[in-house]
Amino acid sequence: MEDILQLERLTKVYGKGNHTAAENFTLTIKKGHIYGLIGPNGAGKTTIMKMIAGLTEPTGGKITIFGNEKDLEESRSRMSFMLEAPYLDGSMTAFENMEYIRYVRGVAREERIKEILDFVGLADTGKKPVKQFSLGMKQRLGIGMALLPGPEIMVLDEPVNGLDPEGIVDIRNILKRLCAEEKTTILISSHLLSELSELCTDFVIINHGKLVECFSDGELEERCRCFLTIKTNDINRTAAVLEEEFHVTEYQVMEKEEIRLYTHLDEVEKVSKSITDNGLILTKLALEGENLEEYYLSKVSQE
Repeated sequence: MEDILQLERLTKVYGKGNHTAAENFTLTIKKGHIYGLIGPNGAGKTTIMKMIAGLTEPTGGKITIFGNEKDLEESRSRMSFMLEAPYLDGSMTAFENMEYIRYVRGVAREERIKEILDFVGLADTGKKPVKQFSLGMKQRLGIGMALLPGPEIMVLDEPVNGLDPEGIVDIRNILKRLCAEEKTTILISSHLLSELSELCTDFVIINHGKLVECFSDGELEERCRCFLTIKTNDINRTAAVLEEEFHVTEYQVMEKEEIRLYTHLDEVEKVSKSITDNGLILTKLALEGENLEEYYLSKVSQE
């Protein structure tokens, strides 16, 4: 699989060293994948995207796009970005907004506008001014404008922010089709981790401007595995019992005074009996599983 975007030890320090927004951030993005950039507010997601777009200069490190690290502006002409709410002229129609972008980006075929409006589900908006569009329609138009020049990479910062569930599904379906049919590579950030888990092929966890972990959707399935949730009247003694009687090491003590046991899942009755035989009061014993949000929180809390 072709590497088309490489970030090497990318660093951004604001002011006189008072705030480090990104620190030694290294990531390789492969063609035809959808990468989800995951992190809390202030983690450095937008800063990373702005450095890729050329909107802010790195303090250190290197960006390579399509194998080119010298003339990045030429390489960026093969990309599209939507880093904040898309800029739209509310007095113009969807077609007129697209026509303006067609001239700016030098797209030759006018028919491309109709193709894209159909692709994002806005072909029937006619003469309706954009100011009368719903938020979801505006976001779809913004993505359509980014699609107009036929980018090989799209960088989208929170494109579903504020949308209702129907609007979120619309955007998800558009991006999935774009990747599947056009082989467009996408780097997307969102605070809706459940949505990213439905969309992305790869996940990038960032915290305090540093790369925490990068893994594929297949690896996510392995990591978000099942576990036994155990809650008793004395969680520390419970952990000691599990270690002594079952020789377990794969468990976590959670904030809610619960233990997550990742082994012995087929010995629930034996685990229960061992706990109660040691004089502990068992208040919860359930077979559960992590999702992307829980896995992310566990990784960030470790950091």
